[in-house]
Amino acid sequence: MPSSLQIKDLQLFRQNEQLLSINEDIAGGDILTVMGPSGSGKSSLLNWLTGTLASDFTASGTVWLNDENVTHLPAHLRRIGVLYQDALLFSHLSVAGNIAFAMPKNNKSNKKQRVEKIIQALAQVGLEGMGDRHPDNLSGGQQARVALLRTLLSEPKAILLDEPFSKLDTQLRMDTRQLVFDQIRTHKLPAIMVTHDQSDAEAANGKVVQVGR
Repeated sequence: MPSSLQIKDLQLFRQNEQLLSINEDIAGGDILTVMGPSGSGKSSLLNWLTGTLASDFTASGTVWLNDENVTHLPAHLRRIGVLYQDALLFSHLSVAGNIAFAMPKNNKSNKKQRVEKIIQALAQVGLEGMGDRHPDNLSGGQQARVALLRTLLSEPKAILLDEPFSKLDTQLRMDTRQLVFDQIRTHKLPAIMVTHDQSDAEAANGKVVQVGR
């Protein structure tokens, strides 16, 4: 069954102020870009999708993943991955340990298979042989790639991008963005990206929704 992420009749409020109203259907491999000024509800939209909406916000509407209504599921059961501005890697774990931490523990693959999967994934993004490295010793671009692998190997059903390229310099931003978008399309994951940057929206090559004033 093709993967999809659907937002049905979302109305998002902060106190009594309506921030946004969205109806969208995102197919696997497509990237919906949401643009708008600070305070327009972009990050709160992502929080609603992941089940982590702050208490001073209210929302009506439903979120569907692969034709399943996940609106009332707890965050850890939704299988929605998020890439943030910061890589948020664990300093007490190696690169491989960071990736392994997010991998589903209930699948049938044994430890050896999991290690092989991590080795292959690192090689695919130009980090071959870096599994034992400490994440603090990586460059910003390398950390961004590890964060991407950690998200992908958690086997999400959809992926959210919360301005993940904003702290990278121009060339690194372009390279990392291309890698992330290629992986989203390869894995056929429906994706939503919030950004302030028009070049991000153009590179995503999908529908753009403007929110806010």
